[in-house]
Amino acid sequence: MPTSRDPRDRCGIVEAMAEETHRRVSIERISNSRYTVINDRGGQITIGVGEGTDFTPVDLLLAAIGGCTAVDVDILTSRRAEPDRFEVEVGAEKVRDSSGNHLADITVTFRIAFPDGEGGDKARAILPDAVRQSHERYCTVSRTVELGTPITTHIE
Repeated sequence: MPTSRDPRDRCGIVEAMAEETHRRVSIERISNSRYTVINDRGGQITIGVGEGTDFTPVDLLLAAIGGCTAVDVDILTSRRAEPDRFEVEVGAEKVRDSSGNHLADITVTFRIAFPDGEGGDKARAILPDAVRQSHERYCTVSRTVELGTPITTHIE
């Protein structure tokens, strides 16, 4: 039985992830400014500079922030009731200033509805705390962005 206080332990996610902490993706060039991102499990996504339907790296960052917190909130609330509606929108302003290009005013908006009844009432009651816990502790992506983790580059 896991001893961590992480709410995902009951689902076995944290326990399974504890075995391997290193995360990695590789990026292979398809053509000029188009790339395939491949994770260690074989998943792939195409990214580019925003032409066509390809995701941009900024799209992926926003998706990672929203996806990470959505998973946390979904795990905590859906134990009480399956949502009738579950949407997360992430927006930001792209800024070019003396600090260089970056995002500002990142906002995560939850649009979640639960059915009437005892389970839905319980899910609605814990929703604010689930969002807060995800933001303040559990979501690795938003925690990394907010903490300002340094990035090291290498050329081989």
